[in-house]
Amino acid sequence: MIKDKVVIITGASSGIGEAAARLLADRGAKVVLGARREDRLKEIAEDIGEAGGHAIHQVLDVTSPAENDAIVKLAKDTFGRVDAIFLNAGLMPSSPVSALKTDEWHKMVDVNITGVLNGVAAVMPTFLSQKSGHILATSSVAGLKAYPGSAVYGGTKWFVRDFMEVLRMESAMEGTNIRTATIYPAAINTELLTTITDTKTAEGMKDLYADFGISPDRIAEVVAFALDMPEDTTVNEFTVGPARQPW
Repeated sequence: MIKDKVVIITGASSGIGEAAARLLADRGAKVVLGARREDRLKEIAEDIGEAGGHAIHQVLDVTSPAENDAIVKLAKDTFGRVDAIFLNAGLMPSSPVSALKTDEWHKMVDVNITGVLNGVAAVMPTFLSQKSGHILATSSVAGLKAYPGSAVYGGTKWFVRDFMEVLRMESAMEGTNIRTATIYPAAINTELLTTITDTKTAEGMKDLYADFGISPDRIAEVVAFALDMPEDTTVNEFTVGPARQPW
């Protein structure tokens, strides 16, 4: 059941995070929105409230452990508990390795890897204490296979794949009842393309998404499906993309 579940969503100011927030709230969840753009968070939370849903928000830089701890505290202080966290914040400034865009490499590691670790670390004590919880994370089809231009981005998403799978196994072994779900989207129309500074890569990705891209609402439906599963069931991986795309 989704109704009344308290769900923290990172990267909630646009794309998949925004779509998930709106859909889950529409189905009765109490959503806690985190991202860097306060104006967008406020707008989304107000929309949800006007539609009869429950949403709160707080500025969140996922690379900061303290800010991750703070949004978990906000959720507990406001709604009394946390049932799930959707680790969705991410960057995709893809480029060939030879372009040596090292600053972008480090930013991807900081957000796509460290951001996931910080989110898990922030929510884990609560989940361990209550012996329940659901951790969802956005990886990518680039976390399943290699793509030229995505060496570093893909590497961060392969990390998410491995980390989430080990977390699932350890949680089962330890009897903590913490479930996981890792989502591998293909071409989904979000703001990720705006972070690509390498001209040739940007042009190729723009053409690809123009041909195949589908709405982030499709991923939101997958998030809702995972959260709606009975407590004794884990669906731990979802590969989702346009039916026409040969990813």
